Amino acid sequence: MTQYDVVVIGSGPAGYIAAVRSAQLGLKTACVEKWRNPDGELALGGTCLNVGCIPSKALLSSSEEYEKTSHHLGTHGITVKGVAMDIPKMLKRKDAIVSKMSKGIEFLFRKNKITWLKGHGKFAGRNDVGILVAVDGDESETVVAKNVIVATGSNARHLPGLKVDNKIVCDNEGALAFESVPQKLGVIGAGVIGLELGSVWRRLGAEVTILEALPTFLGACDDAVSKEAFKLFTGQGLHIHFGVKIGEIKTSAKGAKIAYTDSDGKAQTLDCDRLIVSIGRVPNTQNLQLDQVGLAVDERGFIPVDGYCRTGQPGIYAVGDVVRGPMLAHKGEDEGVMVAELIAGQHPHIDYDCIPWVIYTSPEIAWVGRTEQQLVAEGRKYKSGQFPFAANGRALGMDSPDGFVKVLADEETEQILGVHIIGMAASDMIAEAAVAMEFKASAEDIGRICHPHPSLSEAMREASLAIYKRALNM
Repeated sequence: MTQYDVVVIGSGPAGYIAAVRSAQLGLKTACVEKWRNPDGELALGGTCLNVGCIPSKALLSSSEEYEKTSHHLGTHGITVKGVAMDIPKMLKRKDAIVSKMSKGIEFLFRKNKITWLKGHGKFAGRNDVGILVAVDGDESETVVAKNVIVATGSNARHLPGLKVDNKIVCDNEGALAFESVPQKLGVIGAGVIGLELGSVWRRLGAEVTILEALPTFLGACDDAVSKEAFKLFTGQGLHIHFGVKIGEIKTSAKGAKIAYTDSDGKAQTLDCDRLIVSIGRVPNTQNLQLDQVGLAVDERGFIPVDGYCRTGQPGIYAVGDVVRGPMLAHKGEDEGVMVAELIAGQHPHIDYDCIPWVIYTSPEIAWVGRTEQQLVAEGRKYKSGQFPFAANGRALGMDSPDGFVKVLADEETEQILGVHIIGMAASDMIAEAAVAMEFKASAEDIGRICHPHPSLSEAMREASLAIYKRALNM
């Protein structure tokens, strides 16, 4: 029986990063992964790489280029005629990016001497050496590890009684592979996935209607951002309805018919060619045989862990989407690094208040730290500063004046408590805010740092200065 210092179950962002960091620290490491692509080929990277973060961003980029060429180049004095989208070629590009990155993880495994155990991993008890992990694959085996890191990710949550065939009724996986643009696209759920994938197909010509059960839009965002986002997204052509109650859904080879009750209690019907169900995700803890090592999931299906991702059993850790906290790839990556370093005897930590969030719509939405409504609910005294991209020269030059940067700081200490951005490149700009918060910076610190001109990043400085009512360009 082969022995390892660390066995990681799952090769998504949390898993493969945990394996790489473990190997870097001199630990004999293996990673168990069973993912197969539609062609039957085994692949590393998990949901995020194969049918999640990476392919969706590829399609978002392609659709944005198409919309820009079709509708916005005239602003720059560029005339283009006969613009057409080759959907199969767009999907082929997406698949090529996914394949390249998956092969990149294989390279990292070879470089760091990580063994890829190909199959489904599950616990099989303990012996005198360590924890037993059974690998069910083409060549099944059982290995023993001093430490095991569970990083099996999450699955799309489905509506009870509604079959997802990924042809007519789709989750994120099917929505990334439409062979043609649906004339009418329905989306259940106005969260991150629903907005991103709805935006892709809206740009390519679909009439998109989004049905959301909650009475508010993007409740996790700062109120100012969610209001601005709703105005911009509906202005782009997304039809978004809140406070709906989904009733019977009938499907056929031609499409789906969704009966629902609107926020006023009136019965409505939505007919669509394709339906995307994006009502959240659930931890993938099925068939891990946790009971074999004295573990169990909580009432929501998560594996209970402490602040350092340690389970209640020695030598067993869990990271990423299978544990508490936001289901964010970069959060899982940081947890994977932390656990590897703990195993190696180091003393890492994660400040979960400094983990940024991003929604890759157009414009992008990104934030880190507290929202204004959270600070109000906590009774914390704060100051707020905001600066619009409409007053930023770089944004105007790029024809991207929508949105703003908002900075929240403690009223007395002026320590930054939260930063919220809606605008072009928000996903990149938010990193400055995360760094500032990690170092417990004040808004004045950002305001006194020289930012390049002209650049979008100047909006961060101006919003920080606005807290003191001394923004220089507003």
